[in-house]
Amino acid sequence: MKDRQLFSNRVAVLATMHQKQRVIAPVLEPELGIKVIVPQDFNTDIFGTFTREVARPGTQIAAAKLKATKAMELTGENLSLASEGSFAPHPSLPYIYSNREIVILLDRENDLEIIGEELSLETNFNHQVVENIQQADDFARKVGFPEHGLVVSFHPIGKDNHEIFKGINTEEKFLVALNLAFSNSADGKAHLETDMRALYNPTRMKNIAKATYNLLSKIKSQCPQCYMPGFEIKERIRGLPCAICASPTTLVHSVIYECQKCGCSQKKLFPDGIEFADPGQCMYCNP
Repeated sequence: MKDRQLFSNRVAVLATMHQKQRVIAPVLEPELGIKVIVPQDFNTDIFGTFTREVARPGTQIAAAKLKATKAMELTGENLSLASEGSFAPHPSLPYIYSNREIVILLDRENDLEIIGEELSLETNFNHQVVENIQQADDFARKVGFPEHGLVVSFHPIGKDNHEIFKGINTEEKFLVALNLAFSNSADGKAHLETDMRALYNPTRMKNIAKATYNLLSKIKSQCPQCYMPGFEIKERIRGLPCAICASPTTLVHSVIYECQKCGCSQKKLFPDGIEFADPGQCMYCNP
């Protein structure tokens, strides 16, 4: 297996301070033969925080690449991993929030960049302004507290806000933070958010694991010409014909795989295993 030959007995440094190695290492270490390590005192908050005191530099992928590159610089290793998450309305369901997780692998020795991804509706991403303990407790139960951590603040959470209590995962911590917020805020209210850092958010941690499995599948997808990993889909061509009228639909008809090393490309028909679309997906048969 080419992937084992490339990565076996190598050290991969994981750019995290939020214990993501708990779900990333068990997936990649046995399959690739690597050893995942975490650099000491590596502050990923400089690349952006969910509570918005620090803005993310560029796109989600750009931020992950910066973290992975910095981890290599700090440790002298030539193989690195990083993860980055985002929360936004789902592209197909705009009124429902989704969690997009990416896990990137950078290999300087072989000049490779491979990205795993997971887009999930499974998230507890939420926030609320509360006026009393009962409202706070209702919010906390709704978002999975105490298994999922909370953030409490005196003011709207964001840039230059230093009065933030993070990582709240016990009833005692929650009550202390709430009482301080109610006592010190200008309007007597507390601003609550779910703590979206991986170590305080089991739901997000599961999505990072899924993104890691997606990364592994791309690593195992080898180019038929040069046998390098990362032979992945670069383009999706829509137009799967309707089963009744044969008109093109918005469903995927074929995909184009491409190698980032030698440029080899390959077209695959009917990637979803069906040659015709259900008439319910046709704008003519089901307008």
